[in-house]
Amino acid sequence: MSAVTTAAGPDRDAARVPVRGLTVLYDAQCSLCAFLRDWLVRQRQLVPLELVAAGSAEAGRRFPGLDHAATLEEITVVGDAGQVYRGAAAWVVTLWALADHRPTAHRLSTPAGARLARGAVLAAARWREGQRARREGAWGGRTYTAADGWRYDRAAGWTYDPPACDGGTCPPR
Repeated sequence: MSAVTTAAGPDRDAARVPVRGLTVLYDAQCSLCAFLRDWLVRQRQLVPLELVAAGSAEAGRRFPGLDHAATLEEITVVGDAGQVYRGAAAWVVTLWALADHRPTAHRLSTPAGARLARGAVLAAARWREGQRARREGAWGGRTYTAADGWRYDRAAGWTYDPPACDGGTCPPR
């Protein structure tokens, strides 16, 4: 892993300070995060992972200097020597801790891989945002109905037949 400047200060000299444990702070209200937490605990770990709910009393007790509101917005991983990883770097260091996924972590730590890791983090964040909005009743999506032209057939699946336009005006899609 390359040197990283953290919110807590400059890199702690990774060559001299090995990572012997990582704490992954995850959003316990997010179904994707809970799924990934469960997946992580089933993996063979080269570096032990502790999974703690972000924003919890336990997280606050362990890491009083962290911005705990930010840990609910973006995956945060804390190393045993005080290293703080956020976003894509947090995903990469978590994969690095897993026996079967360390090679993937090394690939994701390259410039090309970092773009891929960042894209995955952005996609997960977008998905979480939609889930949170649905939980809070603020989702802006709508359900399509037969009046919109959608029809489901068991053999053919979903089909779309646009409604006819009456008087030269068509219903909005």
